[in-house]
Amino acid sequence: MIVVAGEALIDLVPQDSAGAGSGAGAGAGLHALAPRLGGGPYNTAVALGRLGSPVAFCSRISRDAFGAALVDGLRAAGVDVSYVQRGAEPTTLAVASIGADGSAGYSFYVEGTADRLFTTPDRLPDDVRAVSFGTCSLVLEPGASAYEELMRREAARGVFTTLDPNVRAGLIPDADAYRARFKSWLPSVSLLKLSEDDASWLGGTPREWLATGPAAVVITRGGKGLTVFTQDGGEWSVPGERVDVVDTIGAGDTVNAALLHGLSARDALSADALSGLGADHWGGVLRFAARAAAVTVSRAGAEPPYAKELG
Repeated sequence: MIVVAGEALIDLVPQDSAGAGSGAGAGAGLHALAPRLGGGPYNTAVALGRLGSPVAFCSRISRDAFGAALVDGLRAAGVDVSYVQRGAEPTTLAVASIGADGSAGYSFYVEGTADRLFTTPDRLPDDVRAVSFGTCSLVLEPGASAYEELMRREAARGVFTTLDPNVRAGLIPDADAYRARFKSWLPSVSLLKLSEDDASWLGGTPREWLATGPAAVVITRGGKGLTVFTQDGGEWSVPGERVDVVDTIGAGDTVNAALLHGLSARDALSADALSGLGADHWGGVLRFAARAAAVTVSRAGAEPPYAKELG
């Protein structure tokens, strides 16, 4: 089983204002906001479930109506919710703005919300092969420290760990402190995945990061594709898939899931196995991730593909 640990939230996504009624609140350029199930780790768990990987979600989710919808979405994707904590606090909201190229920006409503009150669970079962971390859950305290404790603990007992920082700079009050904290995680990370923008914001290079712990680093370059760097000096790239982009919400999360799914299928969820994959296997994993992400960006919101859509 793969465990995804991190936040679940509601994305409020702009809708086309065409057809909006006249009267108070209506006007040129005004867009309604539609709620979508989301959060980077949540999307990753759903994507893994849709791809057919045995997966569980480890988080704290509100008991409000949004929280109920989030749990229902996990179950519909075949995700085990046994490790989900529930709370009376409200659900985190993320208001998305979509650029002309489909890229998404976010503002967040996080004060007193359920997911940031996550507490470290007891030891995960022995059949857990990998744990995935990232995004807001590693920023917002006190939950961030609980997720960090879980990461270090599971890595110490030999569990394969993945990290996608998925930087949301507006949530980070002290950039230098976060960058230092990011570096402190790397000895506990097996696979680091991040976007070009994240890499630029964090500073450093794949080779520098590899020297501190991860067995492989994957950099996503939007429509240009993906590149993997490995500890033994390997570097392989694949191009992106051509597709009409609706928005990029959930694209990186889909890549996370596709990487884990592809590596699991190759029995490569260990540092030693990653080092031995070579160009052919890495090429297959990266192409699968690019194809999955292309499906996600071709439709509105975080809607990762099902296995049958990828052939």
